[in-house]
Amino acid sequence: MTDETPWLTREQLRAWMKLVAVMELLPATLDQQLQRDADLTHFDYMVIAMLSETDTRTLRMSALASATNASLPRLSHVVSRLEKRGLVARCPSTSDRRATDVRLTDDGYAAIVRAAPDHVRTARRVVIDALTDEQVAQLDGIAVALLSRLDPEGRFAALTYPRGDDDTAICEERLTGASSD
Repeated sequence: MTDETPWLTREQLRAWMKLVAVMELLPATLDQQLQRDADLTHFDYMVIAMLSETDTRTLRMSALASATNASLPRLSHVVSRLEKRGLVARCPSTSDRRATDVRLTDDGYAAIVRAAPDHVRTARRVVIDALTDEQVAQLDGIAVALLSRLDPEGRFAALTYPRGDDDTAICEERLTGASSD
């Protein structure tokens, strides 16, 4: 029996180990800032941020799972926790009686408005500002390549977010009051 494992080259291993370090350190950094400043986890933040980007501040659970790159069981657990805090509310879907919608409450909206500026500053400080514009474009390309392998069916919304180059993220306009005009 021969070993046919395609081992990583030294250069590949060097890049892989750095990616592993980023995957470990970045979530902890984002969680730490949000916990300290807003009493939210990063995933809590993503849930309420995605709800804040809709005109009605409401999404079907399955759509919210896709928007947050989460499984329905994980999302359900987090929504229950956010619901107890009064940040979201579950309600029957108006378009499908079998489905459940999640609505961002006024308190939830206030929480995202308070949390967003520091969170964006942290994301800029630890990722975006560390890169040149060219590197940000490369990061986008690398992320697309990895996501096409990790999510080949396109179940999650990351590959199509934001919706288009000429479509300012709704939350940016709502949270900052700035218009893209």
